[in-house]
Amino acid sequence: MMTRRDLLKATAGGSLAGAGIAPWTPQAQAAAAAVGPMKITKIEGVRFRQDLKIQGIAPNWMWVRLHTDTGIIGIGESYPGYEAHRGALKELAGLLLGKDATKIERLWQDLFYHISYQPWGGAETRMLTAINIAQWDLLGKASGLPVYKLLGGKSQEKLMVYNTMNGWPINGMREHTAPEKLAEFLLGRGIKGIKIYPYDRGPVNALARHGGTFITQAELKQSLDPVQRIRKAAGDEIEIALDLSSRWNLPCSMQIAHSLEPYGIMFLEDAMLPDNLEAYASLARETSIPICISERLATRFRFREMFEARAVDVVMYDVTWCGGISEAKKISDMADTYKIPTAPHTGGGPLLWYASIHTATSLTNFFIMESVYHLYNDVYPHFLRNVPAPVNGYVTAPETPGLGIEVREEAFRNGDAVTETVAEL
Repeated sequence: MMTRRDLLKATAGGSLAGAGIAPWTPQAQAAAAAVGPMKITKIEGVRFRQDLKIQGIAPNWMWVRLHTDTGIIGIGESYPGYEAHRGALKELAGLLLGKDATKIERLWQDLFYHISYQPWGGAETRMLTAINIAQWDLLGKASGLPVYKLLGGKSQEKLMVYNTMNGWPINGMREHTAPEKLAEFLLGRGIKGIKIYPYDRGPVNALARHGGTFITQAELKQSLDPVQRIRKAAGDEIEIALDLSSRWNLPCSMQIAHSLEPYGIMFLEDAMLPDNLEAYASLARETSIPICISERLATRFRFREMFEARAVDVVMYDVTWCGGISEAKKISDMADTYKIPTAPHTGGGPLLWYASIHTATSLTNFFIMESVYHLYNDVYPHFLRNVPAPVNGYVTAPETPGLGIEVREEAFRNGDAVTETVAEL
């Protein structure tokens, strides 16, 4: 059997390099063999105080902690809310307690098939996701390796980021009141991309007026205002993406896309719900703007349908929603066979940020990473010590074992975070 020392030596020497299509890479197999079984002995949920606000942001995430007989604890996350997720976690606990946490693929499949006996999705799928992230964290901690190395090593030395607004301010600046200043602020930090939401917030808010079923010519032109102001102030130095919040019908989506075509848009995200991929395929054919979808989909099975329909140009998933790190890697590898790049969604909790960075670091088809200045700069540090922050427009993965998270115990001592035992041997 390969010892932990042999594993570390082999990995350092590069003899385990290279990633396969599946996330269960040679690195991960060797790590699991080296550390041996780790029996799951206790499952905990972490909730955050409901009335807690950190600079206006309520931490609506749930953390899942897997304890093992080795004393090592792995941590995962999903969102939003706690109560429904706690119930789903309790339902899945019987399939986890006493099992070997290093059997990442086996446990994912067992949990997924349990969920699939009913219409799957929602809280059960999100708890499957959080459990999977915690397992990768456990394996990394036990083997002494950061998660990205277990996924195949660095395909990206550093990850280019853009900043998404979505109602989050930057030093009091908002997208509909100061788009030029926001562009200047981001460019000053080397961040050369911004995502804005002019169709569902701000002075025009055509979505609220018509519910996504109609948009007037005047509203189309007025909604271009922040795009035009950013282009006037920053020229082509900054990339602009737009999110339509999945609320529009196909004719409106086409009108919006055509109106944006002269402005060199990086991608148009979630124009419609992804419940009719043929509609998305029609949109993709009718516009020159790359179409991006969607953090609203879970598992490689739904993404496969999207790829086969030729409905997407840039694939986006949320690592804490789609099925976890294992599934995110599979989705990305599948996308790569269609020559489609990956741009992970990260507008959630802090563990999503870490897990996405590790996953994206291992991807050969990485495109660009969403980031939220207000979250990694103002909110996440309330709970974690070592939050990765972009430097000159790029972020890098922690080199410490597992996800590399350093939790601030003060948040637990003062009651901002509360741990609850959900199940125990």
